[in-house]
Amino acid sequence: MSRDRGPGRDAARSSGSTAGASQLKAGFVLLVGLSGGLVALQSDAALPVVGAAILGGLVAGGALLWYLLWITT
Repeated sequence: MSRDRGPGRDAARSSGSTAGASQLKAGFVLLVGLSGGLVALQSDAALPVVGAAILGGLVAGGALLWYLLWITT
């Protein structure tokens, strides 16, 4: 008797589940970026400094996401 266990991992990846993964990645980068801005706001920084903190956090979040993807694949 052969049991059908459903589609494998590769089939699930190619069937459209990448949209959710992309949203999760973007959310992760935004979370890191906005946390940098919130820390700057909490320390009573000027508005340009808050913007720079958000931008730096977004860059750091992107780098962290790249590293996490690199070590897991």
